[in-house]
Amino acid sequence: MDLGIGTLGIVIIVVLLYALSSIKILAEYERGVIFRLGRLRHDAKGPGIILVFAPVDRMVRISLRQEALEVPPQDIITRDNVTLKVNAVIFLRVIEPTRAVVEVSNYVYQTSQFAQTTLRSVLGEVELDELLAHREKINLRLQSILDQHTAPWGVKVANVEVKQVDMPESMLRAMAKQAEAERERRAKIIHAEGEFNAAAKLVEAAALMATQPMTLQLRYLQTLTEIGVEKNTTIVFPLPMELINLFNKTFTPDATLEKKV
Repeated sequence: MDLGIGTLGIVIIVVLLYALSSIKILAEYERGVIFRLGRLRHDAKGPGIILVFAPVDRMVRISLRQEALEVPPQDIITRDNVTLKVNAVIFLRVIEPTRAVVEVSNYVYQTSQFAQTTLRSVLGEVELDELLAHREKINLRLQSILDQHTAPWGVKVANVEVKQVDMPESMLRAMAKQAEAERERRAKIIHAEGEFNAAAKLVEAAALMATQPMTLQLRYLQTLTEIGVEKNTTIVFPLPMELINLFNKTFTPDATLEKKV
């Protein structure tokens, strides 16, 4: 009798231990994909407490949180034959846990491989200037291509960012020279525009003074005032060319008279 009670107690303890081991707790961001006798249950379980009766059931935990996947540096040759090393970062999350488990063996590794090949192919079709100036456009294109590949696995690519572009030293020096030449060109254009505007204003001022001759005399007096402030000992008196020509005609002997003499 005591042996039967002891055996019953052992069985009860084993059953309790088995029941306790069958209890699984999933966090809010986790889902459990259950396989019963090798067959997939229709829906993923969780969050909260679920029962997994081993060895009949087998559970695979899947996190629904967004993950950051770094793409290793890739050797890229752009369309204008510039060799670069480019790496990127991918932000992805699982939308359908059952498909992420059943369709691929490792969705993170699979996405990484697709990202490497896509990065090389897309950046090989653009020029260096486009890569540097329109990076957001390239990021959107990469994200669209990767999202089409990962959608059958139940994985959503939220964003793709080209992280770093490493260029050879010779290309950096060439770009520095190009930037310097561009700045010199802009400086010369700005200087020429300033000269043009100044000339236009001088023409307008001359036209205005021509209508009122007295303004020229006032400007002359203003110039004398400015010279006097600087304490200069030399003062220049401007004379009209007409007055100088009249002076030459008046005091220069006539050539015909010289011939007669």
